[in-house]
Amino acid sequence: MRERTHEPYPALRGRWLLERAIGFALTSVQAVTPEMLQRRTPCASWDLEMLLLHLRDSLSALQEGISLGRVAPTSVQPGREEHPVSAVRVSAIRLLRASGALGQVEIGDRRMDGELMAAAGAVEVAVHGWDIAQASGERRPVPPDLAEELLHVCPFVLPESRPPLFADPVDAGPDASAGDRLVARLGRRPRR
Repeated sequence: MRERTHEPYPALRGRWLLERAIGFALTSVQAVTPEMLQRRTPCASWDLEMLLLHLRDSLSALQEGISLGRVAPTSVQPGREEHPVSAVRVSAIRLLRASGALGQVEIGDRRMDGELMAAAGAVEVAVHGWDIAQASGERRPVPPDLAEELLHVCPFVLPESRPPLFADPVDAGPDASAGDRLVARLGRRPRR
């Protein structure tokens, strides 16, 4: 395991990783129907609707960071008529269309390199895409090449003190794929 440093990952291509993670997540939400929204997810105590709304909020925050160079500490609540799958799709498209130089991004009272923010977002979006695929019954894995890249990013974007933001890592098993190792690193139990 790479030792945690404050230097950015040398080959960090955060925006590129984020675009690939969004593609995976959008593929995962295609299978979601209204009848599935109350299903449990790999995220402890969350149902699929809560996970979709959380992903919508994360995508919106990333779009704000890229477009404005800052992320406000509040989230927008959806209208009652907005379906969670539609909300994710709209937020994803807005993020993919966002333009702006990825310099420093203000997040609350802190500053972060924009590429690092995008890479952190890619990890979250990809893993939640996996969560959605599991809850919908699709069981789609994170694409191997994307998972490998995100595993290299994890030491730079995951907090040292994980709970309550992230679950502790679990053992993926000796022959685990890159996708399984990625989700296990974020506390999910890969399905074998």
